[in-house]
Amino acid sequence: MTRIIAGRARSLALAVPGSGTRPTSDRVRESLFGALEAAGLVRDAAVLDLYAGSGALGLEAVSRGAASAELVEKAPVAASVAERNARNVARAVPGARVHVRRTGADAFLRREPGPYDLVFLDPPYDLGDSELAATLEVLVPALAADAVVVIERAARSPQPILPDGLALTRSKRYGDTMLWWVARA
Repeated sequence: MTRIIAGRARSLALAVPGSGTRPTSDRVRESLFGALEAAGLVRDAAVLDLYAGSGALGLEAVSRGAASAELVEKAPVAASVAERNARNVARAVPGARVHVRRTGADAFLRREPGPYDLVFLDPPYDLGDSELAATLEVLVPALAADAVVVIERAARSPQPILPDGLALTRSKRYGDTMLWWVARA
């Protein structure tokens, strides 16, 4: 079962799509958000969760005090699940500003200029390296000056190809999952 780990919606169960997504494990989310909060990156942040799936990453951020979250998911079933989860979190966190956008990541980024303070990219494992690189390139103009981007991929995946304007700041492996932290160069 996937759940919100901490904050105002703590322990709230989240629905997950039946197939086609792989939610970030509670263990990885707990470690990730511990590091993000220690760095002061969550409170009052404008969050963007690309390839949102269930929306667990963006919704965890809202539970922990993020100002807003945009959950971008083009798969219809996953987007419906994210909408249901967003409504449940909004009930637990009055005033939460969460929007689910039923569109592809690149299309959303071309329409919504941001700026975003904290961005999560957890694309499907079958998304090619060049496609991820293209999304990162379109993302750069939508980032706040001190934004942090967290990219989640399979541990067997190569380090993402970063466009001009972004630099790798850290990486960490959690079993079969790899997280890369990226910031403006």
